[in-house]
Amino acid sequence: MQTSLETLGQLERRLNVAVPIADIETEIGKRLARLAKSAKVAGFRPGKVPMKLVAQQYGPQVRSDVITDTVQKTFSDAVRAQNLRVAGYPRIEAKPGTDTGQLEFTAVFEVYPEVHIGDLSSATIERPVAEVLPSDVENTIETLRKQRTRFDVVPRAAASGERATVDFTGRIEGVEFGGGQAKDFPILIGEGRMLPEFEEAVTGMKAGDTKTFTMTFPADYHGKEVAGKLAEFVLTVQSVATPVLPPLDAEFAKAFGIASGDVGDLKAEVMSNLRFELKRKIEAKVKEQALAALRKSAEFAVPKALVDIEAQNMAQRMAADLQQQGMKADDVKLTPELFRANAEGRVALSLALSEVVRHESLHAKPEQVKALVVEVAQTYEQPDAVVRWHYEKPERLNEFEALAVESNVVSWVLARAMVQDKPATFAEMMTPAAL
Repeated sequence: MQTSLETLGQLERRLNVAVPIADIETEIGKRLARLAKSAKVAGFRPGKVPMKLVAQQYGPQVRSDVITDTVQKTFSDAVRAQNLRVAGYPRIEAKPGTDTGQLEFTAVFEVYPEVHIGDLSSATIERPVAEVLPSDVENTIETLRKQRTRFDVVPRAAASGERATVDFTGRIEGVEFGGGQAKDFPILIGEGRMLPEFEEAVTGMKAGDTKTFTMTFPADYHGKEVAGKLAEFVLTVQSVATPVLPPLDAEFAKAFGIASGDVGDLKAEVMSNLRFELKRKIEAKVKEQALAALRKSAEFAVPKALVDIEAQNMAQRMAADLQQQGMKADDVKLTPELFRANAEGRVALSLALSEVVRHESLHAKPEQVKALVVEVAQTYEQPDAVVRWHYEKPERLNEFEALAVESNVVSWVLARAMVQDKPATFAEMMTPAAL
């Protein structure tokens, strides 16, 4: 085997390889000889088929397999000999028109970059400092009560906060339009799911009342066929119901898994869950900043081949998610190009993480993984059974091992960056903006 390596760019390389044809022919002969022992050809017993017939019937496929295997093995051997770390997949092409008694081909590929982590001492990371207050527990329980609201029918006119069940028919220029008709349609006044003019028309009506009113759809209305147009609606109220919250009693507590029915136990359980969620939010906020600081401090070129692979995977995952939500495959037109920017960021961060983990020996320790599994298991009714389930198969621990590694890297970054505690409230941390 003869090889030569060329540098085409910062990461791109071209490997030229030549393998003696005689070696390939020898391997083809060996494989055909092994195949002849079991080949089945009409008119001959197994193992008695003439080699000429074996070569005629199986030769082309065997030759193709040998050449493919030879190219792959030769490339792998050459890469190891050159001590190269190949990023992605090589583009292998045969050299046509050569008559040197050798199979010659080229492989163009990228190598992993040399990752250098810079100084993190100037990076500033804000660490939220917050706690769960009794008022947060009360607010959460009030939310749970609202989720179990029942509606009692009343004879009075509909007011804000009440639910009116209505029939309506809408027309534009005297013609009914799609989506403009409904029967037994519930409207919670003040919820904001309907246009303000529609809620205003329902307000003050009681069961049996009918009203005709007009309204103009907003110019930016999501239904383009009616956007900006004047519509006339005929509205009939079937019933009006007022919300009734369930009492905070033993029955309510038991509905949320509190066997004792003690409201105090329910509040303690809610407090525990909120503290767990707050801890996760704070960790996520800090981790996001720490990883961003790490990526910013690292200088290296990102292999395009890895970005291509990640963009393709992201597009496929998104398409699969949309299809699970009911979209047809033909309607999901996602291309890797849409995800390229995010893919590059993910690949770059992954390379920086790998370098820090390797250089600083920040691999996950068994006790770290166990602690994470136990922590998550506490949110289930049978924590011990959940822990046992995760340890039944090693692959079930992969996610926790990755989290432990990330936690180690975050701690490593925090030890070098400027960390500033920032007072926050539970409510602030629970809003999407806080993440």
